[in-house]
Amino acid sequence: MTIDKDDLLNSILESIGRIESIKLEDIPNIDLYMDQVTTFMDRKLKPTTRKPDEDKILTKTMINNYAKNDLLPPPVKKKYSKEHILMLIFIYYCKGMLSINDIQTLLNPLAERYFQKTSEPNLSSIYEEVFGMEEEQIAGLKKDIIEKFAMSKKTFTDVPEEDQEILQLFSCEASGYEAASGSACRRNGTRAC
Repeated sequence: MTIDKDDLLNSILESIGRIESIKLEDIPNIDLYMDQVTTFMDRKLKPTTRKPDEDKILTKTMINNYAKNDLLPPPVKKKYSKEHILMLIFIYYCKGMLSINDIQTLLNPLAERYFQKTSEPNLSSIYEEVFGMEEEQIAGLKKDIIEKFAMSKKTFTDVPEEDQEILQLFSCEASGYEAASGSACRRNGTRAC
């Protein structure tokens, strides 16, 4: 099995370059019914999945469970506000890294203090602040991946050639996963090498 490592690296960097969060102005300012929320989230977040044809972004059951478990404030007259959608986006990104209990610990204070708050800081301003760092984070992630890729080429130099390729690739993957825990790379299901 021959792996073109440079093609692989370029493919990964291109994939990471496509990472883009939902822009605040793209989130509707009107309240939505549950079907509209799932459609919106699916349309906006489908590109972040590994298997867009198979992976579910958000289902009605998930939304109901989030509300039942106090991860999401309940809807008002079966409608979900912009703040609900922001909370669902936070939940979506956290699910790739944290347990539901950890997400609850992280997000409950946000919901309690900032949900439906009109003065600054509110959920919208928090969302912009957090996701405003994305471009810089992605640039750092790309740099880190290139460095790890170069370092992995220096590993396993004393093993047979047929093993070397596989072990070097594994070395890059393993160091990339370790570095990516908590990063945009892991949050979007993209591999580091």
